[in-house]
Amino acid sequence: MAKRLFIGSLPYSCTNAQLEELFSQAGKVSNVSVITDRISGQGKGFAFVEMTTDEEADNAIKMFNNYSLDGRTIVVNVARPKEDRPAGGGGGNFNNSNRGRNDFSRSNKRW
Repeated sequence: MAKRLFIGSLPYSCTNAQLEELFSQAGKVSNVSVITDRISGQGKGFAFVEMTTDEEADNAIKMFNNYSLDGRTIVVNVARPKEDRPAGGGGGNFNNSNRGRNDFSRSNKRW
């Protein structure tokens, strides 16, 4: 059974190919996913790697936890399951009494 690993403190320039090459030293890698910013495409400093067996995943943790990669000491451990989050929404604190006013300054001048 495959085991999913969390990789933290990655250099922002790290790619899927780099991680796959590195972790393949510990065993067969079934999936690599470097988490990137939607707009810039730059890495966010963490990733997930799936190893094909539990033994290979344990070996990867032993080999690469506290490993120095491009000057950064990475953290490798078993990924926790994704937590359920409440539905989105939000949008701020809208106060109906301000409807139609232009509050561009503290003096509440109309523009």
